Order: sequence, then C-alpha cells, then structure tokens
Amino acid sequence: QVQLVESGGGLVQPGGSLRLSCSTSGRVFSLFAMGWYRQAPGKQREWIAHIRPSGHKEYADPMKERFTISRDNAKTTVYLQLNNLKSEDTAVYYCNAQRSDTNYWGQGTQVTVTS
Repeated sequence: QVQLVESGGGLVQPGGSLRLSCSTSGRVFSLFAMGWYRQAPGKQREWIAHIRPSGHKEYADPMKERFTISRDNAKTTVYLQLNNLKSEDTAVYYCNAQRSDTNYWGQGTQVTVTS
C-alpha cells in the first residue's frame, strides 16, 4: 500500500508560481512512475506530467512550457513546479503513483489563480 499526500496548493495571482509536493509512504517509491493530474470544476481529470523511475519525464503539450515535474527518491517525494499561472490553471491537483496495473492517488490540493 502506498499513501500519497499532496501539499503546496493555495491562492495565487496570475503570473505567479507555486511548487506542489507529493509525499509518499512505503519503501518502494523508486519503483513507481509518479504523475500529476488536475481536475477543474465541471471538467474531467486531465493528465499533466509523469516521471518514470529512470527520471524520464513526459508532459501534456499545453503544460510543458510552464510546469516542471521532478522527484527525489531519497525523500520519496515528487514535485510539480507551476510557473506563470493563469486563471485556467485553477483546479484540484492530484498526485498519482503507478506500477504495472496498480495505481494510487492522493486526496488532492487546491490551486486557485485569481486577481
């Protein structure tokens, strides 16, 4: 069992930045591909990025220029740096851990971008 706890969300003005963190329990963090998703009100959950155990990163095209995913295996934590935030980035951001057919999700952290 892997537990994921997101943090770092909050209220930010357009153009601002946030760094989201996802701390995990369990001793097999380094074996999991870690990802970030988000869900805006009234919309489906959408994939943002993931980072494989090797460190290889992939991004959804709309996100790649402003968002950066990283992981620290020693701290069993994955991060998402959000830059130049826009109002349309307002959503609940979720962390995901995946290995084979196994998926774990965090409870989410709210990011609100407003002036």
